[in-house]
Amino acid sequence: MKNVVSGSEAATPLLVKRLDKKGLSGAADAGRALKERVAANAIARVNWPEFPYCPEVSFRIGHVQDEIWLRFDVSEERVRGLETRLHGDVYKDSCVEFFVSFDRVNFYNLEVNCIGTKHMGYGPSRHGRTFVSPEMMRLIAAHSTLGDKPFEEKDGGFEWSLSLRVPTAVFMFDSLKGLSGLVAAANFYKIGDALAVPHYLSWAPVLAPKPDYHRPEFFRDIRFS
Repeated sequence: MKNVVSGSEAATPLLVKRLDKKGLSGAADAGRALKERVAANAIARVNWPEFPYCPEVSFRIGHVQDEIWLRFDVSEERVRGLETRLHGDVYKDSCVEFFVSFDRVNFYNLEVNCIGTKHMGYGPSRHGRTFVSPEMMRLIAAHSTLGDKPFEEKDGGFEWSLSLRVPTAVFMFDSLKGLSGLVAAANFYKIGDALAVPHYLSWAPVLAPKPDYHRPEFFRDIRFS
């Protein structure tokens, strides 16, 4: 994997590069721009030895002041994309996730499976979370190289990528006037909870006794240029 930053470097703030969106439209364009202009970061931390499987996963992140752009690249042995409901159980499928806090108290959990189905909540912990409204969720543009049609689990080796454009308006419980200069806290994950071989990977380590991504105390700083 080219230009991948090792997990050991995740302890330092991650710089989120500001990009030029001129001439670009849609999530696929954003994904191509990220691949050309931004280095990849590995999601390769196996936090729980009872789940040793580690597919090859990386993310790229950038921004255009009023949008966060994300691209995840995945190579895994098995893939599944069954969930089609907004705020459904996407974590059971082949799923990538971006958790972010702007105030160090509450955080958003954006979870998207390999066919682009989205789930996003807000709150201070795993419990009592509030879903982001359907109107806001419709603002998130997603493009998966696996398409958007549901399918049962398949094996044999798969490579896929998911690109997202996330407007700042989606972070509806914060008043974000722009991203430049902002410092937030975040973590990035890959999960496949209901696959025949489940896995739980993170960018920054999660020092919890069992798989649990809703642990903001283990987020790392990201800084928007």
